[in-house]
Amino acid sequence: MRIGVDIGGTFTDLCAVDGTGIVAVGKVLTTHDEPARAVEEGLAALFADAGITASDVEQVVHGTTLVTNALIERKGSRTALLATAGFRDVLEMRREHRYELYDLLIELPEPLVPRHLRFDVPERILADGSVHIGLDEAYVEKLGRELVARGIDAVAICFLHAFTNPAHERRAAEVLADVAPGLRVALSSEVVPEIREFERASTTVANVYVQDLTERYLRDLERRLRRLGVAGAPHIMLSNGGLATVDTAARYPIRILESGPAGGAIAAASIGPADLLAFDMGGTTAKLCLIADGAPLVTHQFEVDRKYRLLPGSGLPVQVSVIDMIEIGVGGGSIARIDALGLLTVGPDSAGSEPGPACYGRGGTEPTVTDADLVLGYLDPGYFLGGAMTLDAAAAREAIGSRIAEPLGVSVEEAAWGIHTSVNEDMANAARVHAVERGQDPAKLPMYTFGGAGPVHGVGVARALGAPSVVAPPAAGVLSAAGFLTAPLAFDFVRSARAAVLDLSREQVDALFAEMEAEGAALLAKSGVDSVTHRRIAEMRYAGQGYEIRVPVHDGSWPDTLIDEFTRTYRALYRRSGPDVGVEVLNWRVVSSGPVPDVSLRLAGSTSPGEARKGTRKAYFPVGGFVDTVVFDRYRLEAGDRVDGPAIVEERESTVVVPSGAHCVVRGDAGLEVTV
Repeated sequence: MRIGVDIGGTFTDLCAVDGTGIVAVGKVLTTHDEPARAVEEGLAALFADAGITASDVEQVVHGTTLVTNALIERKGSRTALLATAGFRDVLEMRREHRYELYDLLIELPEPLVPRHLRFDVPERILADGSVHIGLDEAYVEKLGRELVARGIDAVAICFLHAFTNPAHERRAAEVLADVAPGLRVALSSEVVPEIREFERASTTVANVYVQDLTERYLRDLERRLRRLGVAGAPHIMLSNGGLATVDTAARYPIRILESGPAGGAIAAASIGPADLLAFDMGGTTAKLCLIADGAPLVTHQFEVDRKYRLLPGSGLPVQVSVIDMIEIGVGGGSIARIDALGLLTVGPDSAGSEPGPACYGRGGTEPTVTDADLVLGYLDPGYFLGGAMTLDAAAAREAIGSRIAEPLGVSVEEAAWGIHTSVNEDMANAARVHAVERGQDPAKLPMYTFGGAGPVHGVGVARALGAPSVVAPPAAGVLSAAGFLTAPLAFDFVRSARAAVLDLSREQVDALFAEMEAEGAALLAKSGVDSVTHRRIAEMRYAGQGYEIRVPVHDGSWPDTLIDEFTRTYRALYRRSGPDVGVEVLNWRVVSSGPVPDVSLRLAGSTSPGEARKGTRKAYFPVGGFVDTVVFDRYRLEAGDRVDGPAIVEERESTVVVPSGAHCVVRGDAGLEVTV
């Protein structure tokens, strides 16, 4: 038995899998004051409901948005930055680029380290790695004592060109360890040994800023699992779709920045066709990710705390490998309101789990997307979370009526439909931009929808996009937790070594890759992984360009094979060839992975005997208004069954809405497919 656990902004999801498939799922409200408490409570409930004993559990895989939330909410350690003399203001100067050229009131996120805690250290290493000015160790020693006296908990060290020669960073860390052994210290040459000063400094600071918080949480999680009787330490989902041990995640917490959303993307990739659009809508946010050639797209540039959610450059950059997805602040708990112009807007703020939507009956009074879906009849107030939570329909109507319907002069039902469709359009617009920027046409891709709120909105989003079909996979409401169980133990490594391709020999390249592959094999060996595979990647560009693209490095004639692969990748992205200039490599990467788990995400024993029709209830559709709608039990439908709309198909953790003119077919292990 293996169990995946995903902590979200509103719910903590759980999914148990054995050799036959998914045997149990669960959802509990997230406990924001102690996130690990929800994990413990959820596992205890799952054990009781499914008849599982702790001794049955071989592995727990966990994903969380703890790091993201800590950075956004500024809840990390009091941190200082040591930079090369003259470069302490790189966090504030950023790229000297206005992401919105004509906005006179442009906003930027505050640096995690204020200026009075950023220090110029006398030292200088040149671009070729040679020492121009030696490290002033006496200065570092004096500074270390001063930082302790000022109550500093963590230090980021980011010296110029440390990715080429890390000697000064390492020596500075040794000096600090001698005079201030209680300080947490992060080196840019270990966290992100890559070119680009601002991104490297920002990432290193972010890593050490959340390190104490993350380690305390992970150790608390370990204690609670042991208290339940679960043997063995949990594994943690990384943002790039791999797994790591608790020790590795505690050392590099920045690598679990997007660990929660990554699970759904890799689950969709394991279930669906080679090319698809994965759409995950939970209680707080919605995520969209392209799956190409059977794998999620991966990027090495990510931003946290964007001031404008769709504008690159408006957030804190973090240079780590993450599954390439776009995240927007609309989910089941997103709050609807009337803005200063008298228009209906939804999100990005969310009611979360405390107090939650008005219909939760936990003190919430603001109208949310879940309240709107309940008013429209899409949710059964007596079968939410399989009956574990009863929803208050009257409270939902009151919240929408007083805050939205009355100010707009419309009925409660019209206001609820406005909230529902506004969210669908927002997500469709974001998906369209995300796909087109990556050279894909969303109208040609099937959409796999999951998360607690995803199947309710999936068809509406797909219709707005022009997508041909929507698939709700098995256990769609907890698919991110299930996806954790399909990921291998993996870690990636990078080296910046800029050079023209024609100036490099194959021996030089192989030596560079071999160094990183040895690191990967050693790291995974500590986790008991004997069989390790390595994937080689080069980040390349035409000489003179400012940014690079990722190109797989295959065996073959050197350097023709690499240049041909670069040209092919470039044409696929931009639909044209580049300029007639030389090609250069900026970074070299290795992804080291253990074996991929042999896991089936089918619903074990999914079909139950009995009539699939549960009855009817009034539900709203744009053609016909409120109509009697047949409700089906997902677990009593068999492969090949067809359901014509209007209809609703319910499973314990999610609800699929099939509108008029659409039909749903049960595709066996692949889930429910709605042709729109």
